[in-house]
Amino acid sequence: MAKTFAKRISKKDRPVIEVTTPNTLDLFRFNDKKLLQGAQLAEVELSKITVKKQVRTKFDDSSLRDLADNIKQNGLIQPLVLHREGSTFMLLCGERRFRAMNLINMKRAPCFILEGKNEEELMAIQFSENSSREELHYIDKAEGIYSYKMATGVSERKIQEALGISKSDVHRALFIAKLPDAVKEAAKTHNIEKYVLVEFNAIENAALRKKALKMIQEGSITKRAHLKKFIVECGVSTKTIKKVAKKVAAKKKVSKK
Repeated sequence: MAKTFAKRISKKDRPVIEVTTPNTLDLFRFNDKKLLQGAQLAEVELSKITVKKQVRTKFDDSSLRDLADNIKQNGLIQPLVLHREGSTFMLLCGERRFRAMNLINMKRAPCFILEGKNEEELMAIQFSENSSREELHYIDKAEGIYSYKMATGVSERKIQEALGISKSDVHRALFIAKLPDAVKEAAKTHNIEKYVLVEFNAIENAALRKKALKMIQEGSITKRAHLKKFIVECGVSTKTIKKVAKKVAAKKKVSKK
């Protein structure tokens, strides 16, 4: 006996799906899936989407093109997340996907649609989704955490609870976000290790600090080992190096309490 199949329904005629079941929520990799409760899954015209300031600030053109080709071949697997604001939609999560779809002139895309969220909730959703992605640079994560603090005025402990990250990560992120723009841009351009910036901050000698800062901005110091070697070559005693390491370790210990 031949199998029978249900009549195919076009995408535009598919009903809106309330996001309440575990299987539906698993489509999206959130640190805190409750943030998506109440969202609806529907197709939206890309022309009606406005891009909100994103956590991510750096996009690689070649990887964006690869993503566009993948979407063209396989479709969009992971929906965008939008917030309805009147007749338009504000993009919260998925700017890479949004940019890639525009590269191949897609007109519509499946999206999770949220409504009635306040600014604090929107920022938490945006940060949670973006920070779960390995390719997001630690500078972007730090600035996302700092923006959340500035917008909400909450304590580090409240940030830890809202964003689902450790107190030490919050503490380091707030420090990194306050570094000069030139240093943060150098960290991205030269792929500088996060702890280079953290340990550089513990250097108290003004002349040594100024010279180290210049080398970080030039990309001459990108790893912790480079920073240690630089300090030794400047004739600083191992006692001073141990003091710097001890100072950093003490800050980590305090931030974990």
